[in-house]
Amino acid sequence: MGDGAALSWTTEKDMQQNQLQRTILWIVFSMSLLFLWDGWQRHNGKASLLGGPPPATQQAGAGTPGEGGNGDASVPQAAVDAAVPAARATPAAQLPAADAEAVARGEVFRFGNDVLSMRISSAGGVIVHAELLEHKETEDRTRNVVLLEQSDSRVYLAQNGLIGAPQGVGYPTHRTQFALLGETSLGGGSKRLSLTAESGGLTLVRHYDLEPGSYVVHVREEVTNTGSAPVSPTIYRQITRDGGPAPGGVMFYSTYTGPVVYTDADKFQKVSFDDIGSGKAKFTPSANDGWVGLIQHYFATAWVPPPDQPREYYSAKVGDNLYSIGIKTPLGTIEPGATAASEAMFYVGPQDQDVLEKLAPGLELTVDYGWLTILAKPIHWLLTFLHGFIGNWGWAIVALTVIIKTIFFPLQAASYKSMARMKAVTPRLQAIRERYGDDRAKMNQAMMELYKQEKINPLGGCLPILVQIPVFIALYWVLLASVEMRNAPWWGWIHDLASPDPYYILPIVMAGTMFLQTKLNPTPPDPMQARMMTIMPLVFSVMFFFFPSGLVLYWLVNNIYSIAQQWVITRKIMAEK
Repeated sequence: MGDGAALSWTTEKDMQQNQLQRTILWIVFSMSLLFLWDGWQRHNGKASLLGGPPPATQQAGAGTPGEGGNGDASVPQAAVDAAVPAARATPAAQLPAADAEAVARGEVFRFGNDVLSMRISSAGGVIVHAELLEHKETEDRTRNVVLLEQSDSRVYLAQNGLIGAPQGVGYPTHRTQFALLGETSLGGGSKRLSLTAESGGLTLVRHYDLEPGSYVVHVREEVTNTGSAPVSPTIYRQITRDGGPAPGGVMFYSTYTGPVVYTDADKFQKVSFDDIGSGKAKFTPSANDGWVGLIQHYFATAWVPPPDQPREYYSAKVGDNLYSIGIKTPLGTIEPGATAASEAMFYVGPQDQDVLEKLAPGLELTVDYGWLTILAKPIHWLLTFLHGFIGNWGWAIVALTVIIKTIFFPLQAASYKSMARMKAVTPRLQAIRERYGDDRAKMNQAMMELYKQEKINPLGGCLPILVQIPVFIALYWVLLASVEMRNAPWWGWIHDLASPDPYYILPIVMAGTMFLQTKLNPTPPDPMQARMMTIMPLVFSVMFFFFPSGLVLYWLVNNIYSIAQQWVITRKIMAEK
């Protein structure tokens, strides 16, 4: 190829690269404007231009594990003895007759304390509404978080009942009509709501006990055999929910929403809605310990029976986009005229690790850190410890970031020293690149000789950083998953560390620190790579517009401290040169 042809080919290649770069820049710039405008629209209570997740097709009355006192004979009796209670889902607009009648009569009993407000339906004694009075919605701070709900848009219910009746007989289930016995005081501010139902020769009395300041509902069920023959019923306790995403999700990050099972043998097990729907769900089938729950970002529900009791775990798809996870506990043989009782805790509230850890083994794992739990738990402990001294979660994040960065300073210093040496020889590397042009073999050989002469390891700046990555990812997940960040103010305009910065100040400042870091780092020899490094702060700033303020604060402090460390070390290296 002649010199003219080579020049023409090189010029054409450069033009293509320039055109590609301009295209990427315009795409990033346009997306930034779109996301900024969309975030502003949502901040002012208007509909998102991008649209939220489509409403899931949801059902309102998850069915019955057998015939109950409501006269519903539509469920095959064979389902009563199945490993999984059978269910029949019904569209919200066509409630079963017993449910519709109960709703029409207004038989929904209100029960709660200073932190939890519940509604319990007379149709099955189902907890159809649970409102957390100390937690506000992210999008609308005038409204409390509603975790359990039965509406046209969402289904999330706590259900329990009895199965195991002989052929042709139905025990009280979560669709049997219950009657109110009354609400009583237990002393010390605690109170009890009692319901009763009778079906199939059994009388079921259910007590809901609630203490002040607690998200734990103690449920006691007393079963009396009013028939003439011994019976052996089984109590089931389940959580039924639609498969839609949790409210308030963000497009740039997601947390697990779905059922979980915990046993001492197999520990924490996630059971996705998809696996339940396809029949591929895998979890411990039976044990003498453990619990079932359903988790979403910041909040959880769980049925926790007493320890050392045999139990079976089950899951089922009970309708279109409607799923159940539950526990079955045998009551044993009940003689005529005798009564057997069973107790369990139902937790419905925030993922407060200190509270959950005291309730049951493994319950604190509902705060999902994934494979980084071994690192995340001590980091969360340190964050909580710092908050005890400082009294502000935002400043606790600042202090925690500084402490961790300081601990890793020796590794970080080694990385910065390597990058400083690379920066010092960058002009010589560029000269080598220009000298050898497209002869990559000779260019790489010359670069390696320069590295050897200057005692530089090209990977020296990367290896110390790789060691730190798991720790900082764990810290990221601690800040993302900690419910303590919700509604927690930091300073000035930041009133909720779990919500995005309303004025985008933190993300913009963070983008500036990222840009400054690129200037402190050695310039990549490849011009395209160098330009992309310049673009990256803009790309990340767009993403961080929608991240919680606490996370952005962590990254900002991390960047500022890194810049200070890098500047000091680089000046020292350059002075030595």
